[in-house]
Amino acid sequence: METISIQQTGSTPQVLFDPLTSTLCLLGESYPENSFDFYTPVVSWLKSALQELSVLTLDITITYMNSSSTKCILDLLDIMEEAYSRGVATSIIWRYDRENPRSYVLAEEFLEEVTFPFEIEVLTK
Repeated sequence: METISIQQTGSTPQVLFDPLTSTLCLLGESYPENSFDFYTPVVSWLKSALQELSVLTLDITITYMNSSSTKCILDLLDIMEEAYSRGVATSIIWRYDRENPRSYVLAEEFLEEVTFPFEIEVLTK
């Protein structure tokens, strides 16, 4: 299976798949000028990967996200939800900083959109 690795910038998160743990990590801030351009390869990779994988965890530590990035994350959740309905063991770990309550509120909003396991954890420093 092809893997994905996108380096973090000032306005985009690091995106990295760990094949040993079947974990796709998003880390950083997400406010690219064009979120759809940034997330298109991630969406494509996720669709393809979930045809081959039997388990996938999305590990998100995004401290800030603009509204278009939020839409792109919802697209990822939709793909994972569809895979979950086919029997793929999908799950999310959302890590947030206690000093950033907006990140926690956003996680709760995303949690309402899915039926698969979704953990919200405090980011340890």
